[in-house]
Amino acid sequence: MDDAATAGRLYAEPDHPYRGPYQRDRDRIVHSSAFRRLAHKTQVFTGAMGDYHRSRLTHTLEVASIARTVGRTLRLNEDLIEALALAHDIGHPPFGHAGEDVLNECLSACGGFNHNQQALRLVELLETRYPGFPGLNLSREILDGQRWRTHRSRTEAAGGRLLEVQAVDAADSIAYNAHDADDSVELGMLRAGDLDDAALWRTAARRARQRYAALDEEQFRRAAVHELIDVCVSDLIASSRRRLANAAPASAAEALALERALVRNSSELNEQKTELQRLLFDRVYRHPLVLEQRAYAGGALRAMYTALVNDPARLPTKYHGVAQREGLSRAAGDFLAAMTDRYALEQYDQMTLG
Repeated sequence: MDDAATAGRLYAEPDHPYRGPYQRDRDRIVHSSAFRRLAHKTQVFTGAMGDYHRSRLTHTLEVASIARTVGRTLRLNEDLIEALALAHDIGHPPFGHAGEDVLNECLSACGGFNHNQQALRLVELLETRYPGFPGLNLSREILDGQRWRTHRSRTEAAGGRLLEVQAVDAADSIAYNAHDADDSVELGMLRAGDLDDAALWRTAARRARQRYAALDEEQFRRAAVHELIDVCVSDLIASSRRRLANAAPASAAEALALERALVRNSSELNEQKTELQRLLFDRVYRHPLVLEQRAYAGGALRAMYTALVNDPARLPTKYHGVAQREGLSRAAGDFLAAMTDRYALEQYDQMTLG
């Protein structure tokens, strides 16, 4: 995607003298309130479990790092990739997918809740940092890339996306596999040896042992995680190069029109990623401690939603307009989704104890 070929913004703005359109998008995302709050939102494990594991923000930065490496190697638009990556999880509520499930249940009568759709609400409507327009007025390519993620039929192999969007989606998958494996061992939910049941981890572990001698357990785990990322990214680049050479799209528009994605891992590596994801789902995401915290967090959000709907005066002033336009349920959902984990628990204590 060439900067000069951008479809522009909903609200026309003059070009910036020394920043391209996607650099401006990146800066607007980074300076938004929603982006800063990602630092205190759960990725998989809550802040009560320690300080080592990833937050939603550190996951986002890891995705951006991987995606930029892929984009530079494949000669894609790095500024667009970075902006897409930084925005991709901006709509997540507190408490990770547990929070999303509860809000989807609470808002079922008015369309439900999806963090990808919420990201669009934030950047198109809810962020109020500029006097000339609602939201962040991002480039249409950013909005279209995020909108694609809301499609229920989306798969890693599906086309209809810019190559830059494909690169970010592939990087997202690689990042969460690697860091969830790392975090689960650090937190004691798994031993590094437990991950040997997944072929992808066995490959990474073998490479780490071949490269380094006499590592202690912590050094070995981190070395294996680095190798895991390298295996996945190297496969992604090699398989994407082959597809790009065969398809030879002459423009971003041609790549966008293709039915199947060009920037994705090989089918063999995808099978191995799926195996690792199943292992993590069975042994980590359904670990009793994780389920216990999910249940508590879900109960807190559900109780706060009920309290807000029953007493709209609890809503901050900025959400009153949402309530008038779209109903009280959506306004309550927007308020709850914006909360960090810590703030949500503080509000829950005030509503239940005060």
